[in-house]
Amino acid sequence: MGYSNFHELINARKSANNFIEGVEITESELNEIFSEVILGPSCFNLQHTKYLVIKDKGMKEVFRDKACPQYKVHTASAAIIVLGNKKAYKDTERIYEPMKVLGMLDEISYSRTVQDIYNMYEGRGESFTRDEAIRNASLSAMMFMLAAKDKGWDTCPMIGFNINETKKLFHIEDDYEPALLITIGKEDPNNIRLRGYRKPVSEFVKYI
Repeated sequence: MGYSNFHELINARKSANNFIEGVEITESELNEIFSEVILGPSCFNLQHTKYLVIKDKGMKEVFRDKACPQYKVHTASAAIIVLGNKKAYKDTERIYEPMKVLGMLDEISYSRTVQDIYNMYEGRGESFTRDEAIRNASLSAMMFMLAAKDKGWDTCPMIGFNINETKKLFHIEDDYEPALLITIGKEDPNNIRLRGYRKPVSEFVKYI
């Protein structure tokens, strides 16, 4: 689909509450979206986010039972669990090694960067690593929803699912924190809910 500018894109994107049932989204179409999500920001470029895409209809129904059970999970083309890696910092060497090989970092700068990242994540404790996982996963999720809309897909971010039961169902490792759920599909044009009230800028921005 594509939009001529960013203003059009962000005005077109809104949370879809009613999807057309039976619309399939292929892995190829999803991968086109994810190939743009790759470019999203993350702290120290650690790329904390992992996506668990539930496309199988039967498994989607099993998961729906853990999700309140919301009808939009049933009608969506896919339900996507966005996970944040609490131990993402342990990938530091693998992510930064190419920068050293290419001469972007010398040996001293490389070693100092790796040590600084480890010190920060391990020094600030479990609550910090969990918060970081959720923060970075949320940034990535917003990028996913914008990229999806640009390719003609509608989405809805959700938190209405049982995290513990979901982790058990999909055998999600303890290192990963479920941040949110995104349903994706084609919004039903006969059942569109208008965008809700938005606060004026002056109400949520303060200049000092």
